[in-house]
Amino acid sequence: MGLVEGKVIIVTGANSGIGEKTAEILAEQGARVVLAARRVEKLEEVEKRIKAAGGEAYAVRCDVTKREDCDNLVEAAIAKYGRLDVLVNNAGAGDKQMAITRCTDEFYHDMIAVNQHSVFYMMRAALKYMEPQGSGSIVNVSSIGGVYANAGLSYSAAKAAVIAMTKNVAIQYAGRGIRCNAVCPGPTETPLFSKENMEGFDVEFMKICGEHTCRSIPRTMPEDQANAILYFASDISKATTGQALVVDGGFNL
Repeated sequence: MGLVEGKVIIVTGANSGIGEKTAEILAEQGARVVLAARRVEKLEEVEKRIKAAGGEAYAVRCDVTKREDCDNLVEAAIAKYGRLDVLVNNAGAGDKQMAITRCTDEFYHDMIAVNQHSVFYMMRAALKYMEPQGSGSIVNVSSIGGVYANAGLSYSAAKAAVIAMTKNVAIQYAGRGIRCNAVCPGPTETPLFSKENMEGFDVEFMKICGEHTCRSIPRTMPEDQANAILYFASDISKATTGQALVVDGGFNL
């Protein structure tokens, strides 16, 4: 049997990068995975690939910056499978290492919406069903930026808030069968760090941050983050809650 055999698991941002690999690994480990993202075409490709490999997957379009979409996503999972065991809040967006002096109001609020507000909406919607069950695990994907503040201003702020929300929910539900933990990825080989995407990064602020981190460490891979998420999603971590696990290959040592 797999580590999450039979569990119903929502994975947001499941159409690429860490979310895509997480969905695949969870399905390999026996989960019934509800895939969520805005880009439906790519999402359905992931769904087909999981099913072709013998797994169970169900794609649902969702814009996690919208409360109604988040509520509807959880309702769709319940309608399909009758329960919700694990929520993986992976959806997010990088802010191109944007320093505060070059961060516009609009850009800041957009980054907070996708990286922080979405986690609030999704956790609240999921807990509506997890609480009556008396069981559940929430895994929030934060970042080393949320721990060390070595990313753009808005991204660091949002990801730090995710860690705080993780601990707050863990406190509320400690001893009540519901756990809440966070994974904090370091630089990972995903489309976010493609050469084309990095051309839009704030080079000056990246250089400043680079002075405080070890640049000789290679980037982690999506499966490294996915395996950390699998740990928190499974019952192996049943005694662990309120934790923020940094997975960066020693990048910040």
